[in-house]
Amino acid sequence: MPNGLHRLLRSGVVHVLFAFLAMGSWAVFANRAHAMPLPLYAGLVQGAISACLTLCLKSVIDWLSKRFVGSVRFWAPPLIACLGSASILVAIHAATGTPEILKTIAFPLLVSTSYAAIYNYSISARRGFDTWWERH
Repeated sequence: MPNGLHRLLRSGVVHVLFAFLAMGSWAVFANRAHAMPLPLYAGLVQGAISACLTLCLKSVIDWLSKRFVGSVRFWAPPLIACLGSASILVAIHAATGTPEILKTIAFPLLVSTSYAAIYNYSISARRGFDTWWERH
């Protein structure tokens, strides 16, 4: 992979912009049955929330994964991140008047929770292996 493309794919700005555009577009689609400008507002709100959550999710999982031991460290951080994200999404969409809240948040929540689970598993498994390796 060319160096410039690799750098672009690892860029936090690219990830945030992608989250804004992808999840904002999803929210417009999920609310398409309602009169304009409600779908656009839902898209802007979801895009902004997704951009912010994308910035924070990795740090939150890093922080949470250090606070649990044993098998709990594999499921607790993504569950806590999912519940936190869901709470934020529902509260902000309710406050801004998004008509189809559940349809709007379903896909972004699935994506963010999947990312949180995969990322958490990767760092927890590595940490567990390192601990086992150091003992033997």
